[in-house]
Amino acid sequence: MTDPQLRLFPGVGSKRMGELRRGATSWDVFLECEGDRANGATRGRIHFVSGGRTRTSAWIFLEWTTRDVEERFHDFAAGELWGLVEGIDD
Repeated sequence: MTDPQLRLFPGVGSKRMGELRRGATSWDVFLECEGDRANGATRGRIHFVSGGRTRTSAWIFLEWTTRDVEERFHDFAAGELWGLVEGIDD
């Protein structure tokens, strides 16, 4: 059986990190990590999904491991994530 959270954002090796909610607006937040062979590191970007809308950041993380990228993600406050999602065009 497929995890229902994975169906929200199929086709990308992403991990659901939570939900942003402000009033009636909400976004599911996913973190995608990918090996960067040129740098011998792992890079990461954030996907925001709300209904049929998706917004994706640039590759904003570059760390040694996926775990390091996840730890850096957790340094973001909700207000910073709102600023990021609002700054990305659909």
